[in-house]
Amino acid sequence: MRTALTDLVGVRHPVVQTGMGWVAGPRLVTATAEAGGLGILASATMTFDELSRAIDEVRGRTDRPFGVNLRADAADASDRVDLLIAKGVRVASFALAPKQEFVQRLKAAGSVVIPSIGAAKHARKVADWGADAVIVQGGEGGGHTGGVATTLLLPSVLDAVDIPVIAAGGFFDGRGLAAALAYGAAGVAMGTRFLLTQESTVPDDVKQQYLQRDLNGTVVTTRVDGMPHRVLRTDLVEHLESSSRAVGLYHAVRNAGRFKKLSGLTWRDMIREGLATKHGKEQTWAQMVMAANTPMLLRAGLVEGNTDAGVLASGQVVGMLADVPTCRELIDSIVSEAEAIVAKLPSLL
Repeated sequence: MRTALTDLVGVRHPVVQTGMGWVAGPRLVTATAEAGGLGILASATMTFDELSRAIDEVRGRTDRPFGVNLRADAADASDRVDLLIAKGVRVASFALAPKQEFVQRLKAAGSVVIPSIGAAKHARKVADWGADAVIVQGGEGGGHTGGVATTLLLPSVLDAVDIPVIAAGGFFDGRGLAAALAYGAAGVAMGTRFLLTQESTVPDDVKQQYLQRDLNGTVVTTRVDGMPHRVLRTDLVEHLESSSRAVGLYHAVRNAGRFKKLSGLTWRDMIREGLATKHGKEQTWAQMVMAANTPMLLRAGLVEGNTDAGVLASGQVVGMLADVPTCRELIDSIVSEAEAIVAKLPSLL
């Protein structure tokens, strides 16, 4: 299935596995790439050296294109951009709008730049900077998300820019891919669906917790890090929702210290990143501290399998999922189903 995305990146299928923190490591990215999709490494939860090793590991397992997701506000973001250029990573993805200089440096080196955006005005901005494509996630998506549904956000972005647009938020099968293509998108990006694959390193018992959820099994909360965050409904999340902000701040400070030790960042680096997060936003200092808390809460659930102390990011699509296929089985089924649907459409005219 050939689209503007497959031509741009050099993959066989217009299916993207998003850069989920603690989930999108070398094993999942390699499996996605080998299955013909675009796998994206999540670097936000890696140290600089861990990212370098992860890129080398993927490169050693596959010769197919893959990407790396960067946090534009990270203290060492510029160094990570240089690392991607030095290692010849095909795609640079950004969780937040990148700096213009990052886009220009990456493009000058031959990389494809694909930021994730949540509004048409942001899409126009990065397109003016030279971004090659954008991923647009509607409110159904997991993790940090907005309030506008994909069915409205996607066409608004398609009307705003002339570069390829990849649709995210609520996609899991060939029907979704066919629908996205009909809107005018160049492909789909999925997180939760790839989290629930055999190559995902999320513990099996945690995957089973995902599979037990229905369409009402997620909630958008601001009590994790002060920003809207779609996660599974768990006892911990219910506790955070009902507890006072003082209690939440206490746990946030404690977990921020744990993340400092794990990541190797200094308090100065963490404060600098917090200031970058706060810049231009109506965000309190308490929320800034809570943002540093998030990686540890996600790690506890997605890596350690401790759902009593961890948070499980998830899209609403979790309520439609009932199996844990391999990445190849997943992508093959999505593409074959989409092709069959597209083939039937002319009979409607």
